[in-house]
Amino acid sequence: MKKVAIIMGSKSDAPVVAPAYKTLKLFGVDVTARVLSAHRTPEEASAFASGAADAGYGVLICCAGKAAHLAGVCAAHTALPVIGLPIKSSFMDGLDSLLSTAQMPSGIPVATVGVNAAENAALLAAQILALSDDGLAEALKERKEKMKKDILRDDRAIEDMIAEL
Repeated sequence: MKKVAIIMGSKSDAPVVAPAYKTLKLFGVDVTARVLSAHRTPEEASAFASGAADAGYGVLICCAGKAAHLAGVCAAHTALPVIGLPIKSSFMDGLDSLLSTAQMPSGIPVATVGVNAAENAALLAAQILALSDDGLAEALKERKEKMKKDILRDDRAIEDMIAEL
């Protein structure tokens, strides 16, 4: 199975990124976490993205706040799928990061999840890898089935819960 790289622009992003790392590990995906900045280490970020496919990666998750150029820089240097994870910063509640990540020029696609939505970034990466891994596809299917059962259980219990409030 291909690996996933989680690249964050700053180590301060680690608490937001941790659920993505843990989710991928739960599915048995080999995941690497890196700190590479589009602005402070542009050569290293582009070199990593350029060599990611040859290094066995199948998906890159790029996490950044504020100007949030990391996903676009990485996408410009690889043909691998890039998932942008905008990080909520002190400005605009993360809307600046979301727009910077999602609004890529033609020819440089970045799949973008919601602000701080690390688990969704991991699940999207796993779904991409599952296109060529039946075991991972089955595990993802089982996870969705469990979510369905949990909601249906809650549906059956909601009137009793409301009556007790």
